[in-house]
Amino acid sequence: MKRISLTQYLVEQQREHGHIPAQLRLLIEIVARACKRIAIAVNKGALGEVLGSADTENVQGEVQKKLDVISNEVLIEANEWGGHLAAMASEEMDTIHVVPNRYPQGEYLLLFDPLDGSSNIDVNVSIGTIFSVLRKVTNTRGVSEEDFLQPGKQQAAAGYCVYGPQTMLVLTVGEGVAMFTLDRETGSWVLTENEVTIPADTKEFAINMSNMRHWAPPVRQYIDDCLAGKEGPRGKDFNMRWVASMVADVHRILSRGGVFLYPWDKREPDKPGKLRLMYEANPMAFLIEQAGGQATNGRQRILDIVPTKLHERVSVVLGSKNEVQRVTELHQAAADATRA
Repeated sequence: MKRISLTQYLVEQQREHGHIPAQLRLLIEIVARACKRIAIAVNKGALGEVLGSADTENVQGEVQKKLDVISNEVLIEANEWGGHLAAMASEEMDTIHVVPNRYPQGEYLLLFDPLDGSSNIDVNVSIGTIFSVLRKVTNTRGVSEEDFLQPGKQQAAAGYCVYGPQTMLVLTVGEGVAMFTLDRETGSWVLTENEVTIPADTKEFAINMSNMRHWAPPVRQYIDDCLAGKEGPRGKDFNMRWVASMVADVHRILSRGGVFLYPWDKREPDKPGKLRLMYEANPMAFLIEQAGGQATNGRQRILDIVPTKLHERVSVVLGSKNEVQRVTELHQAAADATRA
């Protein structure tokens, strides 16, 4: 079987299908190379003195791990001088990072969560990097935060790298989802699965059950129905899977189906959710939809949400189409009952 590299895959998308311009292809390759560097740091673990806290906080007030900071720096450095990139935004930074003016008319904006699942770093559980690429739609020479405030449906590309038993890169450029595995002997990304498809039905859900008492009634009802098993309204038994790393949980769903929920809860009622719309929800929703699944905030399609600020948060329900639809319908019924 012919081994197809990431570069070969992107060139084919560019030349034969016309899906992506050369500038976007180069940008994706730069991000992929940065992910290889992060993978090396992750794999070294304690041997590389990269575990533990960095004794700093990010913009959300969360304690940063050493690998959070290292990964953020790797992605910034890798993209400083490569590709037609105008600016970057990271979950770990207060505001945007404008790329030096090598290309005064930079055509793309890069957003990323440099290391998702930080709580798992020190216990050797799968973690990952999430990224999203937007086109710079304004013609002005400068870049501002407003340039980034685009709905997710306008993403030019999105993906993640999962650092697990194998290091894998999962990518969409708007024409399906492809998975690449890092060959550590050659250092190349090799296509190992193309045209990924999520089954419409599933018997697996992923949610943090310890927060059950804080959920809104529609989420509680959905999970109660699942837990009732064959004797309940769903007529089948469900399994729960929860890694507490969005990359790992979404990767499992892309690989075999399932539904992932990170809902609003009453402990912080003024926050619509915990996950970040632009660094986590949008790129994952793009991937999920490209694989035939759905992604909503319980009420509307995530990719239709117009962000109002760089670090906006959102509730997330994504995965197998029929399950996401069921959760969304329960939220709609609750809203209708409130208005009645």
